[in-house]
Amino acid sequence: MTDQAVDTGGVQLSGHAATEGHFLGRTRELKELRADIERTGLDTISGRKAPRARVLLIAGRPGSGRSALAGELVRQVAGRYPDGVLRARLAEPDGTPVPVERAARELLAALDVPTPPGADEDDLAALLRETLAERRALLLLDDAAGAEQVDALLPDAPQCLLVAVSAGPLTGIADVRPCTLGGLDTKSALELLTRYTGSVRITVDPRSAEQLVEACQGQPAALKLAGGWLAARPKAAVADLAKQLHAEGDEGTPLSRVFRLVHTALPAPAARILRLLSLAPAGLADPHTASALAGCSVGAARTTLDDLVALGLLRALDSPLPQYEVPGCLHSLLRTAAEAYERPAELQLARARMLERTVRLLQSCRAITETDSPQAREKLRVMPRALRFPTPRAAADWLQARRPALLASARLAVADGELDTLARRLMSQLVRAMVAHLGTRAAAPDLYGIHQLVLDVAERRRLPREKAAALLNLADVDARTGRTAEALVRYRAALDAGREANDPYAIGRAMESVGGAHLELGDYDRAADWFGRALAQRLARDERADAARLYGRIATAHTYAGRYGEAQRAWRAAVAGHRKNDDVGAHARALSELARVQEYAGRPEESLRTCQEAAEWAGRAEDTRLKAALQLRLADTLERLGDPAAARLHRGAAERILGEEPSDGAEEPDRPENTEDACEIRSASPKN
Repeated sequence: MTDQAVDTGGVQLSGHAATEGHFLGRTRELKELRADIERTGLDTISGRKAPRARVLLIAGRPGSGRSALAGELVRQVAGRYPDGVLRARLAEPDGTPVPVERAARELLAALDVPTPPGADEDDLAALLRETLAERRALLLLDDAAGAEQVDALLPDAPQCLLVAVSAGPLTGIADVRPCTLGGLDTKSALELLTRYTGSVRITVDPRSAEQLVEACQGQPAALKLAGGWLAARPKAAVADLAKQLHAEGDEGTPLSRVFRLVHTALPAPAARILRLLSLAPAGLADPHTASALAGCSVGAARTTLDDLVALGLLRALDSPLPQYEVPGCLHSLLRTAAEAYERPAELQLARARMLERTVRLLQSCRAITETDSPQAREKLRVMPRALRFPTPRAAADWLQARRPALLASARLAVADGELDTLARRLMSQLVRAMVAHLGTRAAAPDLYGIHQLVLDVAERRRLPREKAAALLNLADVDARTGRTAEALVRYRAALDAGREANDPYAIGRAMESVGGAHLELGDYDRAADWFGRALAQRLARDERADAARLYGRIATAHTYAGRYGEAQRAWRAAVAGHRKNDDVGAHARALSELARVQEYAGRPEESLRTCQEAAEWAGRAEDTRLKAALQLRLADTLERLGDPAAARLHRGAAERILGEEPSDGAEEPDRPENTEDACEIRSASPKN
């Protein structure tokens, strides 16, 4: 099934990355690092308790095996940390530092700690430190770009351990224990080569093998490429490769010299796919990514990717789907090769093909959840077989497995600046797929970041309509997560952008949302005023359903403010509007709220009549829960009016409707509410 979007023949493994056999060498370094964990720190010597976690630094050039050493150290000592091992990468493949906010969010997600969407890096870093304060955990921070990143994520917990991997020192962090790597010892280097070549070629010519190790300066990444080259040529002698490397001269690093030789020896299609993988988002690729970049079939792309893994040029990841990672030490070499062999227009076209394929996969991922829709079924039918998902579960698995790459695709598309139209389509489809499979609440942190990217594009291209939509979406997330003041600022900015774009939808939506934010903040006068402005706009456009709903929102603001007379007038207008619109359910709910306000106003007889009318309309709407709630409210009102017999009849009717045993303790919440479904405008999303 290599031509399927989801390869059901993939193998699920439990590790973080594919292993390549047991760890080699570095015995001395491992011994020193383990000793440094227990070694007395400067704070302890001075009589003070260590306030923060111990920091071990493994420093070395890309390709030195620094990440592998960190991984082996973590494997050996993980048992001492019962609260688990947390991993984060602090640099993109091209060396761009990962924002602390993103790294902290990923670490908190690994701890199953919910993170507020839109929270800044200070808040998230503080939440991480608070979470780890009472835990004994081990943090592995790979590819740290600077001390500031590590310091922001460093737990205030001496029982924790932080292992950082970096190219250089972490100046500014107290009491760091550094371990600087050189090449592997000769014995370990020869054993690494043997894994690829077998023992015979090494044994028959040990001198040439040692010369090859020397030419690679014992660098594990260079040795792996050399071993892969030899493995692909069973008849080649080790001396042949050593001579070719010697002929390369001393230009560049050992890794770059071996890479040039390996790249030149590849078949042209494989070499092109390898070069174009420098465009893979976050250095993560799958057969579809490679297929789109190179313009070849998915099956051919997967075969090539597996061949590149055998040569040491890629790493296969542990995943239920076929996924691959470009080693960080090769990324700059691939990018340089791509720029040398491909014209800029070809690279741009390859990137556009990759993003277009991603958009179509996201469309398929969403459409498989909408099989009840004829339009969705037709959309799936006309899609190529390679882009279809067999089941909604397969689509969800793909979305989860590719999530880091999908989010990176959105960031790269926006950063590109030349593909803004494609970037907007990609982000729109990504939002819809995530909502379809995860739900708005679960996907909120990722959605917040995507909406921020949409805003960046809109501001860069001066697109006020898109800017208004992005601001509304961001404000909605702020409002749902309790940051109402921040939401209010964004809703006002969205209103300005909507007016600039002359977009009636955005203007009305923003006005209503401003009113909703004021309502949440307890400023009922301003809430009623803004709802009134939104109502005037809806009436001017003859949008009757929205106008009826807004009368209900105005009534809610007046109810909270204790202005029951104005609230009753607004609810009567809402009732009339829903009746004209033939919306039976909304008509019943509005009558229910009118009855409630009449009761608050001290008019129980009117409330009783309105409540009875509401119950009749709820029956017509077949809203059994509302009808039962109204029967209970009628019972309570009749008891207060001195008619317990009638009250028992209504309570019995409610219990029959709900199919429950008679219960004297049934109650209804007493807080005034606007029960109209559409009133929660913050949960709606503006149309992009």
